[in-house]
Amino acid sequence: MSLFDSVDHYYARYRPRLPDQVIQLLARELDGVAAPRLLDLGAGTGQVALSILPTLPPASHLDLVDQDEGMLRTALDELGPQLGERTATVHAVPAEKFTPAQPGYQADLVTCCRAFHWMDRPAVLAMADRVASPHAAVAIMGDGSLWTHQAEWTVALQGLIQSHLGEDRRAGTTGTYREPGRLYEDDLAESAFSDIAEHRIPFTRTWTPRSVLGYLRSTSFARPDLFADHAGFEDQAQTLLLQHARDGVLYEDGVFTVLLARRPGAAR
Repeated sequence: MSLFDSVDHYYARYRPRLPDQVIQLLARELDGVAAPRLLDLGAGTGQVALSILPTLPPASHLDLVDQDEGMLRTALDELGPQLGERTATVHAVPAEKFTPAQPGYQADLVTCCRAFHWMDRPAVLAMADRVASPHAAVAIMGDGSLWTHQAEWTVALQGLIQSHLGEDRRAGTTGTYREPGRLYEDDLAESAFSDIAEHRIPFTRTWTPRSVLGYLRSTSFARPDLFADHAGFEDQAQTLLLQHARDGVLYEDGVFTVLLARRPGAAR
């Protein structure tokens, strides 16, 4: 069972998309490519694809890879009305198992957002080396989660979750979350994509109590089936969030980190 089974509706509606500066950074990687191919790993319900889509030329193709078929179906539903002449294909396989359908396939940009920690990272990077064009970049991206954010309201929310589920951060029904044993930079340094540039982009994100509750339903650490009394938890969480909100709004100030990695000697 996937960590995120049956949460694709909440994932699509409440998971934040990419900040504008991140979209611009990624779009610059495809400047001058008439028919770019974007390979998005751990695509979920298409947050990366939906964010970058308006910047892509009509001849673009997107390959979305995720183990969860339900999420990919939702991604196609979300993307469909906005694709225009662009095309998209979904692949319900682990990221490292992605195999292009066409001979001679080359991805012009490989992205992975908020998902690299769940993957077999060396195997994923080896796969990317097989399918990426000579000048392609791999973009490993993330901005943490409301569990890791240290605002007064998120710390209080984490404490409430722990009062129901225990001190350790849950990872679905499979156990508890453990931080990766090494930095992503170290994974990249030992791969073909060892020329690494880090971009740290500050952002301010707004939430409402309702959107926070929807977001929590999409997570591995607070999905509904982890709770003995999920309705009771949500009542308590809503009360807590309303107490911390300013005019009904909660603020998250964070940093979106993008690691852009290339093969040594590849043109920028």
